[in-house]
Amino acid sequence: QLLDTVLLRTDIPELELYASGKVRDVYRVDNEHLLFVATDRISAFDYVLATGIPNKGKVLTQLSLFWFDLLRDIVPNHLVTADVKQYPAVLRPYEEQLRGRSMLVVRADMVAIECVVRGYISGSAWKEYKRTSSVCGISLPPGLRESDQLPEPIFTPATKALSGHDENISFERMAQQAGPALSRELRDLSMRIYQTAADYARQRGIIIADTKFEFGRTAGGLVLADEVLTPDSSRFW
Repeated sequence: QLLDTVLLRTDIPELELYASGKVRDVYRVDNEHLLFVATDRISAFDYVLATGIPNKGKVLTQLSLFWFDLLRDIVPNHLVTADVKQYPAVLRPYEEQLRGRSMLVVRADMVAIECVVRGYISGSAWKEYKRTSSVCGISLPPGLRESDQLPEPIFTPATKALSGHDENISFERMAQQAGPALSRELRDLSMRIYQTAADYARQRGIIIADTKFEFGRTAGGLVLADEVLTPDSSRFW
């Protein structure tokens, strides 16, 4: 009976499936809007597992909605509404499936860089540090242990991989790919968002060790998009 509450895939035949990721299904609503649906799929090391976690997609969505709201004075985001009652009429038959786990968003031209900020050394950064004493071209103090707090947070961008792991790159390479001005803006925004969120979480007994942000451009300018500060995009300790 528990498995009956797990949503592993969505089916909205009236809409074009715009993209399907490890966890999210994205539908084109019209030329300006997309529908993001967070399923209950689990991925580990880039593999989608056969079983899901009941209501995982709802938790991810509600966390993103919380942070979008908290951070809106720092950076605008792509959210239009998460209230299914305000969705286009074509989605009415699917309200039960979509409630709590979906967002109607403005379609953005996404920047093809993962904006990663690390306050602690773990994961791929730890592997790179052990090999080179640096991460993404940033020299770090000797003698750090795995999961140590860094002297200050660092910005470690990565290229988006359609399959397999994303690749950590230097800021200089990001600037070559995305342009120097945009790269500086994204770095500064990412650092500010991370610091605000990390301070908020720390007061509640939670460490945000690292996280990744995704940004896109709309007619209104640069926006924070996709998910934000969830356990799928961050290390929470």
